[in-house]
Amino acid sequence: MTGLAKNQPGPAQHGESMRTLAQVVATDFAMLAALHDREPDVGLLSSMRETGFPDGLGLSLLGETGQQAVDLMRRVLVNLPQQPDERTLDELAADYASIYLNYGIHASPQESVWVDEESLACQDSMFQVRSWYEQYGLSAENWRVRPDDHLVLQLQFLNHLFSRCADLSCLGEVARFMDEHLLRWLMPFAERVAARCDTAYFAAVTLLTGAYCEELRDLLAQILDKPRPSVEEIDERMKPRHQTEAVPVSFVPGVGPAV
Repeated sequence: MTGLAKNQPGPAQHGESMRTLAQVVATDFAMLAALHDREPDVGLLSSMRETGFPDGLGLSLLGETGQQAVDLMRRVLVNLPQQPDERTLDELAADYASIYLNYGIHASPQESVWVDEESLACQDSMFQVRSWYEQYGLSAENWRVRPDDHLVLQLQFLNHLFSRCADLSCLGEVARFMDEHLLRWLMPFAERVAARCDTAYFAAVTLLTGAYCEELRDLLAQILDKPRPSVEEIDERMKPRHQTEAVPVSFVPGVGPAV
């Protein structure tokens, strides 16, 4: 990882370490978002090899799940042809469409589908995430095509947060967003994709993204010196609060109460 938790730096050194961490993680999130944004082409696959992906990630994954995901991604890139032919690219494009466009494997990349009681898209989660974006002057380019709570947009939002992050308060906001949104559904999504998709490429991409976000959140808990909330605590926090208004009751002499 970055070794930040092993030292006891002074304020200036601590601030510099914080900025370095934020910069490398922002770069990682830009890459992860790109991998889910579109089907891979020759240019993207070449870029992954040139940058040493996934070993070139700024945040090294040390946990067992993370190591397995990194190893899978590494093997996938080794096994793909250096110059992918049309058939290989078509298979990757078809798998991308099945996951992200026509939901052929029933693994939606939208948060609402995973957390809504009726598994519907564009529900409360979408508007909650939209509110986060608005706080930072951001908005979904076209929410009807790619809703606010879509995986790609959430990864891009984390890239934005880290690119401007320089102190603990910012990291606290990042942790809260991840707890209340992305991490509520990312690993179930990744595991379902890995079990049902047709290519090892997208199995590796989704598992790596899930493992990365989980390990990053554990690191934030160490830096903030605040344990991660439990699933039950998050579920309770995110329950819709239905407010009821008091209805005035009228009384007429000789008649029972009527609303």
